[in-house]
Amino acid sequence: MTIENGRPSSPVTSPSIVLLTLARRIEAELGAALAPLDLTVGRLGLLGHIAGVPGVSFSDLARMSGTTVQSVHTAVKVLAGAGLVRDNTARAGSASTIEVTPDGARLLEAAKQVVAGVDERLFGPAADPIQRQVADAVRTAFGGGATD
Repeated sequence: MTIENGRPSSPVTSPSIVLLTLARRIEAELGAALAPLDLTVGRLGLLGHIAGVPGVSFSDLARMSGTTVQSVHTAVKVLAGAGLVRDNTARAGSASTIEVTPDGARLLEAAKQVVAGVDERLFGPAADPIQRQVADAVRTAFGGGATD
């Protein structure tokens, strides 16, 4: 950063900083929107992984979530206590196969609507043009195509 006319000039734009800032805003918006469903962003991700990979193991969930097996055990226990998932082979020394219950599937459907609302606010037609460009780039990169 240089100083011109006694004021600092704009810093060099870092994609890392821009994306991190946007990610924090998205996480805050999602967190607030998911709260009425008694879900956090992390629990939604875990529930989505379990739904997307039937019979998934704790080790696989930890790898997909970028966390520890112990953390996944704790989170799955909370989800199971809420009736959202079940572990079909929960016994010592046996591999676990975790699946979403019908209540969990209903909650995921409700959460999809919440996420769609956040996407619309942050990346839809009325959103900041730069955020719409970011969304279009993400859709293009991951095969979802751009929207207008």
